[in-house]
Amino acid sequence: MLNIVLVEPEIPNNTGNIGRLCVGTESRLHLIKPYGFEITDKNLKRSGLDYWVHLDWHEYDNVAQWMAQVNDKSRVFLMSSHAVQSIYDTEFQDGDWLVFGKESVGLSPEVLALFSNHLTIPMSQLIRSYNLANSVAFVIGEAKRQISLK
Repeated sequence: MLNIVLVEPEIPNNTGNIGRLCVGTESRLHLIKPYGFEITDKNLKRSGLDYWVHLDWHEYDNVAQWMAQVNDKSRVFLMSSHAVQSIYDTEFQDGDWLVFGKESVGLSPEVLALFSNHLTIPMSQLIRSYNLANSVAFVIGEAKRQISLK
């Protein structure tokens, strides 16, 4: 099972879509506060549709509280449009932690400094980044593909 971590997500529709994606890929969702919405937000529920009740999810008050749950820090991968290493040059394993930042600014320098595994999704220079839900889908897809080959 992959662990998908959203640090301070801001847009309920993205989080709802990611929750639905986690149900479909049998991944666990970890949400780190503060959020830019309420978990009861109708947009969150609409995006997650009726799948939200099947979602394996956990929430944390801060990054430190989440980090206390991580047994192997070497299997934590932080996504950043500024990283050099591609997700396609990384060997993912079952149980990995895939960490994504908030929609407006990504992961903070403080969070990035906590781990050495920073990854990027290759993209055209015509854009700054992908939508958060699309980014999560890219990375889960690649990780699940690799895991299925083992």
